[in-house]
Amino acid sequence: MKKLIVINIAEQRLQLLTGNTLAMDVTIASAKNGVGEQAGSECTPRGWHQVRAMIGHGAQTNAVFVGRRNTGEVYSPDLRRAFPNRDWILTRILWLSGLEPGKNRLGVVDTMRRYIYIHGCPDEDAMGVPGSHGCVKMRNADVVRLFAAVTPGTQVFIGEKGLSGNL
Repeated sequence: MKKLIVINIAEQRLQLLTGNTLAMDVTIASAKNGVGEQAGSECTPRGWHQVRAMIGHGAQTNAVFVGRRNTGEVYSPDLRRAFPNRDWILTRILWLSGLEPGKNRLGVVDTMRRYIYIHGCPDEDAMGVPGSHGCVKMRNADVVRLFAAVTPGTQVFIGEKGLSGNL
């Protein structure tokens, strides 16, 4: 059955649709800089994407990733104090690739070259309010559940109001 991830920026929600069934509905945190497609903007890109790669299969909850590699560290508040400026990417990564040339694919708007992910984050990070560097952050338990439910190639729509008015 076809699956679709829908990210609603205004509501700070991620929904997973399996056919016509709502399989998941959770709060997320998109970019604190808002929406936008330009490289270097630290904004969340809009439009149609797909899950290009899935990283972290079998990693423990709170496993720390840097450059898409598991560092072997396990996130803790003490580790955060030791590395206060780190952008915490934890547990699982769903690396997105844009599907719309000139909008979110190729050139200076390429989502994949911008390293835009759906990923886990520290559980104390706020959800429901923008707060990322461009990615879509989720609670660790939620990203594990999403990771288990989708495959590479799963389509993702990121919109300021979800799919409203975009079909």
